[in-house]
Amino acid sequence: MLDKLESILEHFASLDQRLAEVGQDYQLAAELSKERSDLEPLVNLAKEYKENFTKADETRELIEISEGEMLELAKMELDELLSRREELEAELKSMLIPKDPRDKRNVIVEIRAGTGGDEAGLFVADLLRMYLKYSDIHNYKTEIISSNETGIGGYKEVTFAVKGNGAYSRFKFESGVHRVQRVPETESQGRIHTSTVTVAVLAEVDDIEIDIPESDIEIDVFKSAGAGGQNVQKNMTAVRIHHKPTGIIVACQDERSQLQNRVRAMSVLKARLYEMEEEKRQNELDAARRSQIGTGERSEKIRTYNYPQSRVTDHRINVSSFNIAGVMDGYELDTFIEELQHAEEAERLANFESNG
Repeated sequence: MLDKLESILEHFASLDQRLAEVGQDYQLAAELSKERSDLEPLVNLAKEYKENFTKADETRELIEISEGEMLELAKMELDELLSRREELEAELKSMLIPKDPRDKRNVIVEIRAGTGGDEAGLFVADLLRMYLKYSDIHNYKTEIISSNETGIGGYKEVTFAVKGNGAYSRFKFESGVHRVQRVPETESQGRIHTSTVTVAVLAEVDDIEIDIPESDIEIDVFKSAGAGGQNVQKNMTAVRIHHKPTGIIVACQDERSQLQNRVRAMSVLKARLYEMEEEKRQNELDAARRSQIGTGERSEKIRTYNYPQSRVTDHRINVSSFNIAGVMDGYELDTFIEELQHAEEAERLANFESNG
């Protein structure tokens, strides 16, 4: 711990030195100032942590030569110093744990009907409503990118964006297979049906992060088949992009112009490609964590929504809520998300400690 902190303190001192010498390069000065500002809370704790050891050693020396009331006061001071050291260690570890670089990003969420026919499509609509309400609770902005309705109030698939600081840090745990058990409205004999829906959560990326050569894509335009009025039906506004190296196909038709749909489709394509590369890296570097908390792959069942028992169970952390209405209204969803965040942080802390 002390070695890591010493290197951070040295780096912080070098930032001060570089800022003093930066001259008229205002862009570099801004970058250095931001890095210094980000590090300052950690540096302040590190300095207090180092001082704690010095004060504890001095107090132990005082204990050896003291007696009576002075001895008791010195012992009390040492106890307080050691107690504070434990608090500092916990705070420092939390700050030193490597964070997911995507956590602060906006997200693109894709929900698709799996097994279960119309009932699966209706549950896509239910999950969409849940996520939109959850976003509203956390003051995130949402925007539908594309949708394919079933005609009975459900969706074959729907894609939407969630914008707000920390959106990915919450939504990333929703990737996977969501299973629903309930009696469909069309079921005359009251039998419970089981359906599945897949959710994919993609971190939105900047243009500079993903470079897609024009030769790697094919772009088709076509008439929108969704809602939007006569104007949408008459004009070739919908866009389909085929990424030839990976076979990924992205379609967008909900915007009013072909250009807007093309921008939206490219945004989704870049997010998918970024997710593929990040998943490959995570598989190589962090297999232990992914096996315990879950890979987020679409083949993995992560949660079951049992309507007859009013129970929602997250299988990754074995946590259940018996307020299914609250979960579907968004305000009980953090029951699972916050526990998953704690599990992820605990795993990162274990990896941090095992690596010295």
